[in-house]
Amino acid sequence: MENSISMLKTLNMNHAIIALGKVTEKSIEDSYSCEKFLEEILKEEIQGREKRKYEKRLKLAYFPEYKTLDEFNLDEQVTLSKKQFNQLKELSWLERGFNLIFLGAPGVGKSHMAVGLGIEALNNGYKVRFVTMADLIHLLKTQEISTRSRNEIKRIIDSDLVIIDDLMFIAMEKNEANMFFQLINKLYGQTSLIITSNKGPEDWGELIGDPAITTAILDRLIHKCEIINIQDNDSYRMKHREKIFK
Repeated sequence: MENSISMLKTLNMNHAIIALGKVTEKSIEDSYSCEKFLEEILKEEIQGREKRKYEKRLKLAYFPEYKTLDEFNLDEQVTLSKKQFNQLKELSWLERGFNLIFLGAPGVGKSHMAVGLGIEALNNGYKVRFVTMADLIHLLKTQEISTRSRNEIKRIIDSDLVIIDDLMFIAMEKNEANMFFQLINKLYGQTSLIITSNKGPEDWGELIGDPAITTAILDRLIHKCEIINIQDNDSYRMKHREKIFK
C-alpha cells in the first residue's frame, strides 16, 4: 500500500489517499474487480475535489450568512406566487443573462431572497459574489492604492452573478457615481446582477445626483431585468427574530 500512496501523492490525488483504506476494505468485503476498485478510488478523488472547489467558491462569495431559499417562508409575502418563486429558483433567468431587482421596505426578505438565489447559483456551479453597496463603493475608491481592493474588483468582474445589497441606501458623490457606472458598464452583457434596494429606480436619480449617469446606469441594469417589489404586512425579520421570552 505504501507504493500506491506514494504514486497517488505524485499525482496529487490527496482525496484518494484519504479514502484508500476505506475503499480497500470495501473491495475485499464485496469482492471488487480491479476496474470497480479503480472506479471507486477515482470517484472519491473527484468528489473530494468538487467539494473543495465548492467550499472555495462559497468562501469567495462573501455571503453575510448562509440562508437558503428553503428557509424563506413564501406565505408571509404577497408578491411572488409559488410558480414565480420556483421559476426564479430554476435559474433560467441567470442562464439568459437577466438581472433581478428586489425592492421593498427594510426587513421584508429582500436580502434573504438574494442570498438564497446566490446559494442556488453556487450549488449549480456558478461563481457568485455578494457585496453591500457601501463596501462596493469603498473597493472602487481604493482600487488604485490597494492591491486587495483591486483584486476584489477583478473577482467581481469575473463572477457569473453579482449581488449588490442596499443599493441607493445613501447618496453618492459624483466621482462615486461615475466609478459605479464604469463597473456596471463592464458587467453589462456578461454578468447577471441581483440588486436589493428600499428605493425604486425612479428615486435613484436624486441619490446619484447626475441625470446622465443615472440614465446610463438604469439603461444597462433594466435592459434585461425583472423588478420585484416584495410586499409584506409585517417585517420578515420582526416575525423571525430571536426572543429571550418564549
